[in-house]
Amino acid sequence: MTAALHLFQEVNPNLEGSDIMKQLTIKPEKCIGCRTCELMCSFGHYGVFNPKLANVTVFEYDEAAVAVPVMCLQCEEPSCVAVCPVHAISRDENGAVTINYNKCIGCRMCMNACPLGNITYHPEVRRVFKCDLCGGDPKCARYCPGHAIVFEDTDTVPDKKKLVSEKYRDVLAGEK
Repeated sequence: MTAALHLFQEVNPNLEGSDIMKQLTIKPEKCIGCRTCELMCSFGHYGVFNPKLANVTVFEYDEAAVAVPVMCLQCEEPSCVAVCPVHAISRDENGAVTINYNKCIGCRMCMNACPLGNITYHPEVRRVFKCDLCGGDPKCARYCPGHAIVFEDTDTVPDKKKLVSEKYRDVLAGEK
């Protein structure tokens, strides 16, 4: 697993020439449940197709017959940043909340602080991991065949928290 540790610590290249802040927007009504997002995320970060290493998780709600991709929403005031005792979590130039693995001690306090619970601990590399927007080019959005995950300008997206909660509510209630 040394290769995974190396890839885990490798910094993804940033998109050049982009001054526009972008964010991932989840459109659960478009998710087809294929889990391509999980596979491309793990491959982009570790070079292996392994959903357990993905920074996105597709939750399936059998009763409602829907699948919903869930990942870090890059909160405006991230609680994971506030609770990190060694200040290993910060916001990068792309607006992504990222983890500095040279500082992270693996205490997992950020996991408890995350309201979505989408910060994960990997026992083999002894570190937490979360969505880092792939350095400005998120693979989950690029390869999502249903366009359920979209990377778009923040100017085009209304209140992020309200939008996400309304979409999840509508999908789980069976409305479209």
